[in-house]
Amino acid sequence: MTRVLIIGGGGMVGQKLAQRIAAHGLDGHDTCAITLFDMGFPPNGAPVATKITGTVTDGAAMMQLAKDRYDVIFHLASIVSGEAEADFAKGWYTNMLPTWTLLEALRGEHDASGGRYVPRFVFTSSIAVFGAPYPDKISDEFLSAPQTSYGAQKSCCEQMISDFARKGFIDGISIRLPTICVRPGKPNLAASGFFSGIIREPLNGMEAILPVPDTVRHWHASPRSAAKFLTEAATIDTKRLEGRRALNMPGLSCTIEEQIEALRRVAGQKAVDLIKPQPDETIMQIVAAWPRDFTPDRAAALGFQAEQEFDEIIQIYITDDLPNA
Repeated sequence: MTRVLIIGGGGMVGQKLAQRIAAHGLDGHDTCAITLFDMGFPPNGAPVATKITGTVTDGAAMMQLAKDRYDVIFHLASIVSGEAEADFAKGWYTNMLPTWTLLEALRGEHDASGGRYVPRFVFTSSIAVFGAPYPDKISDEFLSAPQTSYGAQKSCCEQMISDFARKGFIDGISIRLPTICVRPGKPNLAASGFFSGIIREPLNGMEAILPVPDTVRHWHASPRSAAKFLTEAATIDTKRLEGRRALNMPGLSCTIEEQIEALRRVAGQKAVDLIKPQPDETIMQIVAAWPRDFTPDRAAALGFQAEQEFDEIIQIYITDDLPNA
């Protein structure tokens, strides 16, 4: 039986991941023992017996998780981009330092085992590790040079994971997720939240605020794809990465206008009419600094896939998450 730990297992992606593993296992294993670690868990969430309540900023909790020697560790926990930018210290103390604490504790377990314990460590990074100026499409060779605190924190974690993996303490991989859309549930503090809001709220009969021009282009994948990316990263032969342990995940590049046209095709004009433009200069400045399109050839060659049309992303939300659908 494969023992799996999901740090951040109470969040949306963590729940989707736990549901996928509970249903399909990992790497041909029909049964996995899944443990979730987070500050809280949704009612009627993923069917997981073991849930540990705690925070990644608790160093003792991180060290205890390492002592339990899970086979596969998914590290998804972080505060979101807007919050990390607004609260500089909180961003670094939540998004970077706990990763160091955990990795150091795992190194201690590796040494204590005589080198036998080498867990697979999967980290959710972000396209925020990139900074402008951008080419039309970002290739796998484009420089990682973040221009936000959130991006800098994710980039630091990537480098630590690569170095701990190089030394053989862990078998690590970082996957740079697109913006996940359509996110179910309530809005969060992510600056990117409106990309989901302008679809989710109208489908639920609610008004949605659009704070940027509809010409803005961005890079998306569904929550279903995010969970699939993670399970594939947990089972891939990391020798195929040839030492470059951070991967740009596939996604779909489209403008907000194209998102809205997809909503019109799927749900009709009444849904579109619920989107209300309301310019927000702060969000516009943040979004202007984000990458818009990628050519993730390395990930594609390794078998990672995402949606090809935004209509498909909307249909996945309707099927998986729309109440009373």
